[in-house]
Amino acid sequence: MAINKLNALLGSVLAVILCGCTHVNEYGAELPYDAWRLGFLAPNYMEVWIETANVLDVKGRVFGRAMSGVAAIQTPPNFRGNPRGWPKRPGDGAGKYVWRADVPRLIYVRWQSLAEPQTYEAFIEIPEATRNAMLEIKQNTYCRGTKEWITDHRELLVIGLAPGGIAKTWIRGLCLDPIEVSRVQGRIVEKGPDLGRTNGQYALELEPESRAYIDKFGIPYDSW
Repeated sequence: MAINKLNALLGSVLAVILCGCTHVNEYGAELPYDAWRLGFLAPNYMEVWIETANVLDVKGRVFGRAMSGVAAIQTPPNFRGNPRGWPKRPGDGAGKYVWRADVPRLIYVRWQSLAEPQTYEAFIEIPEATRNAMLEIKQNTYCRGTKEWITDHRELLVIGLAPGGIAKTWIRGLCLDPIEVSRVQGRIVEKGPDLGRTNGQYALELEPESRAYIDKFGIPYDSW
């Protein structure tokens, strides 16, 4: 029964997302900070274009296109980067603050993996334990960078997108260690980039450093 309810919820949310509709009421969210941030990153050289990332919060409100565009990435010359695996302390990623939203219940992301190239989509559930951690206030947190004690929150939600349709999620604070949320296997979007509206044309060409790395070493699918 629980699975059927979840499938029904995902279906209704997907219908809203794909039609481009949003429903945001005027009531403020009950957060210990002004807004939480949604950020995206990709492994070195494995460039990503995010078509859309949409949020369903715990109050049932959908925030369409909370993020789109390029994911944060490094493309060092002379093959000095290593795309295998994920960093122990992922950065904020490229992203935006999601204003007026409460903590997220579900995130839908559709992206172009330019390294392959292929288009994927994924639903990322945010468990209750994660939502509670996003609301928790950490008093007297020590920042190694600034060598100061501060009050911190895990208001940064970071998603790593990798070839093969992998979506890895963490929450972190400015000076708090990241907590892993989930690893999700996305599915191929059969209509292709931009839901078929670009006749198979991807948003961007790979940077020369990325193309050179992939031509020489390939894509380490088994590492994410």
